[in-house]
Amino acid sequence: MSKLGHCSRSRAAELIRAGRVRLNGSVRRDPETVVRLERDHIVVDGLAIDPPKKIYLMMNKPRGLVTTASDEKGRDTIYSVLEKTGASVPWIAPVGRLDKASEGLLLLTNDSEWGAGIASPLSHLNKTYHVQIGSLADEQLLRALAPGVKSENGEVLRAIQSRMLRSGTKNCWLEIILDEGKNRQIRRMLAALGVEVLRLVRVAIGPLQLGKLAKGACRPLANEEKRLIDGAIWHAAAPPKGKSRSVPPGLRTMLKQAKAEHS
Repeated sequence: MSKLGHCSRSRAAELIRAGRVRLNGSVRRDPETVVRLERDHIVVDGLAIDPPKKIYLMMNKPRGLVTTASDEKGRDTIYSVLEKTGASVPWIAPVGRLDKASEGLLLLTNDSEWGAGIASPLSHLNKTYHVQIGSLADEQLLRALAPGVKSENGEVLRAIQSRMLRSGTKNCWLEIILDEGKNRQIRRMLAALGVEVLRLVRVAIGPLQLGKLAKGACRPLANEEKRLIDGAIWHAAAPPKGKSRSVPPGLRTMLKQAKAEHS
């Protein structure tokens, strides 16, 4: 149901357990029931669910919003941004996450396979962040990020690139590029080095730039932007010629589509 853009996975599970969902005419109460989207017929509260048009949006997420559909603590979520636009769109889900204190580029879609492919660590798609820290960085700090920093739980966290953007008298801005998306990775890396993060802004995902999109604004991806990011995924995650690589279904589907477009 989430793949069809009807609702979130958690909401779908609630509806199924409540007996409000019929699969091919029969009530099913097990959310783990296997469904073949190309064949099976799903009805919720008497209304058939038809696959909606695929939607791909980019948002400039403001600080203070959590990246979830509903929050048990009652905090504002990214969906409040969509509500303010007044646009009528089917259920869409965020691609990956930005924590509450972080801001910047966030993708949203109802194409679950595309979203899974973008978010997969196997895609190795670069994510670029501008980070304001509460001290002045030196070459030793910048060099420490690439080989890896051991976090509080012993996990080694790495940046593929880091550089100084600009510096003041008491703080400075860094550009940090990751090719993986571990939870709060940049904050944990810098905390392990005793560095305070003041602001964290994601400015790019692969070739897709946040650009001048206003804070709290949201817009559809242009066809060329969608093509560029699909191509970047293909080139980053495709196995070397003559070799195979195990990839999750969502990424596999996305790679096939991107290969067809770029061959």
